[in-house]
Order: sequence, then C-alpha cells, then structure tokens
Amino acid sequence: MRIAGLSTLVMGLLLVSSCTSPPGAPKVEQAAPAAPVPVMKAEITPADKATDLPISTEIGTSVSDGEVQEVTLVDAQGGKVAGGLRADKSSFVPDEPLKFAQTYTATVVAKGADRVETLKTTFTTMADPHNRGGTGLYLQPSEVYGVAMPMVVEFTSDVEDGARAGVQKRLFVTTNPDQPGVWSWTGPRQVTYRARDYWRPGTTITVRAALDGVPFGGGRYGDTDRRASVKITPNPVELFIDNGSKQLKVKENGTETRSIPVSLGKPSTPSSSGVMVIMDKRVRTVFDTTGEPGDQYVADISYAQRLTWGGEFIHAAPWSVGDQGVRNVSHGCVNMSWANAEWLFGVTHIGDPVTVVGTEQALANGNGFTAWNQSWDEHVKGSALPGR
Repeated sequence: MRIAGLSTLVMGLLLVSSCTSPPGAPKVEQAAPAAPVPVMKAEITPADKATDLPISTEIGTSVSDGEVQEVTLVDAQGGKVAGGLRADKSSFVPDEPLKFAQTYTATVVAKGADRVETLKTTFTTMADPHNRGGTGLYLQPSEVYGVAMPMVVEFTSDVEDGARAGVQKRLFVTTNPDQPGVWSWTGPRQVTYRARDYWRPGTTITVRAALDGVPFGGGRYGDTDRRASVKITPNPVELFIDNGSKQLKVKENGTETRSIPVSLGKPSTPSSSGVMVIMDKRVRTVFDTTGEPGDQYVADISYAQRLTWGGEFIHAAPWSVGDQGVRNVSHGCVNMSWANAEWLFGVTHIGDPVTVVGTEQALANGNGFTAWNQSWDEHVKGSALPGR
C-alpha cells in the first residue's frame, strides 16, 4: 500500500512537470484578436425618383468609415454635367445651374476598408416657376479694390429666415492667399462676406453667387448665377476723419501722406461715426434731395465718393472752404476743397476703409458696407449657418 501510494505520487509529479516549460525556454505570446474591419456606410441624395427639385440641387454624399472617390452627374441624353465636390466632400456642386423640367442621374463611388460601393439616383427638376427674386453682386470683374472691400450680395425682395441658410450655402468665395471669412446677414435683403482682418494687399478673390433657382421663401427663387474675380490693391489706402480736429488723414501703405481740412455734417444733419467703406466713385454727379425730408436742393457735385446708402459722400465743396477745418456746415457729407478732392479721388479705391470719429451720430448697421464696423464676433453672429 505504501509503495502504491508512492508510485501514485511520483506519477502525479511527472504529470505536473510535463505541463511546465523547462528552465530557460522562451515564452510563447498569444496573438491579440484582430481588430474588426470598419464597415462603411454610404448614402446619397436626392432620393431616387425624386421630382420637382430646384435647379440648384446638389448631389449629397454622406459616407462614414470611408470616402467619396468619384461623383458623376449626367442628363437624360447622357451628357456629363461639370462640377466638383465641396471641400468637405459633403456634396457635388454643378458648375452651372441644372435645366428646368429635366431628368438627371448621379453615380457616386465610395471606398471603405471593407469594400467599394457604387450608388445611383435619378431625379427630375421642377418646371420654371416664373417667380424670380432679383439679386446683385457688388463686384466688377477684374476690378482692383481696397483692402476693406466686402463681398456684398443684395436682393430685390426679402429672403425669408428659413431660406437664408440655403442661400448662404450657395455663396462661394476663394482667396489667394487663403483668408477664411464668413457671410453675415445685415437684413432680409443683404448678406456680406469678410475675413477676420482686412484683406492682404495683392489678394485675388473669386466669388460665385450660385443663386439661380435657389428657394428664397414665399414661392420665389433666385434669378441667376453671378461671378466675379477681383484683385485687392497692392498699395493699401486708409482714411481717418476726426470731427474734433476737422481733419482727414490719408495713410498710404501705412504711412501718413496728407492731412486735409474738412467740414462735416452740421448738428441737424450730422455725419456718421464708424468704420465705412468707399462704395462708389463719380467724377461728376448730381445731388437731388427734392421730395426727401429736410433741405431741398439740386447740386452738381465733383469728385464724389459714396460712404453710405443714406447719402453721405466725400466730395469737393468749394463753397465751404472757409469752414473746412473750422466748423461743420454740410448735410452729412465730408466737404473739402476742389484741389484736395481731386487729389484724393486719384489716390483712393472703391473698398478703401474710412474711419470717422467724434460725431453726434453712430453709423447704422447696413447703411452702406458696414461689415467692418462690427467686431469679428458680432459679424459671425449674423451668419445663418452654425459656426460659419
């Protein structure tokens, strides 16, 4: 019995020792389980067989765990529609508006780690609604502008609140060098784009207001696409007007080059204080206030540079030379001598900033190109798109 017990014990030890590695043997690591391959999910819009769509329709591309490789859009005859993806690849934007009452087919190729998927959708655009809202883009192609020139789109009728985000998404701006900016609504009929700071001298700006067929609300749709590519002057000019001293100081390339005595708006018709922009320049024009509140007059004006929609200009006023630098006698304009007005007219650009301080009246938002009269944060708050 004792021998049998010893034998059993020895066999148990042998079995135990046979399950252990000998001294010095390398350890065998178990391989970690393979990470699951992400499963791509891809969707496109508009929905297949959708009808009555605006001619501003884009091909929406929503892809998770993958990316868009290619988007092709063709008309009913198989003709390819030119266009390109937005920077975030959220949609394909045709280069030109689609045609009314036409059928299109979009093909999207998306690639993920697990597969390549091709999606298709066919849709039809709406008939011409014949109810268009007028639009305007305050840029002349190939023009040279000042460093404070905002991109301004105006509308002849109100754009409803619920339509503003859709309108804003169809306003495209590129700058070289890159200076990101934001569109901001100053009311139902105007939206303005600016960067955080004045444009860098020499910048090229390209704008497309792709509003043909875009819903404005109230059954109205945009009238046309508008485009312009412009330059910012390499020689920036800034004007500073102090009501206290009655002087207009001119800075060219950051250096003060001239101080000009001026007369501003008298107390009953004060000039506005704020950061304005030269909106227009006319060597000759006529001021006609007949039928308007206040003083009634018709006057021939030379070297007029518009600052507000309300009628404030910088211009030659030989009749007030004795008051210039001394007292305010104008109807809100900035008066100066003929010689100074002619010289200044030859120096400035549409888009140059004009800062006025010390008058009895603050510049009203939207009374001219007032984007720079707001802080950057205030400007951004006017956007209809969150975070933009």
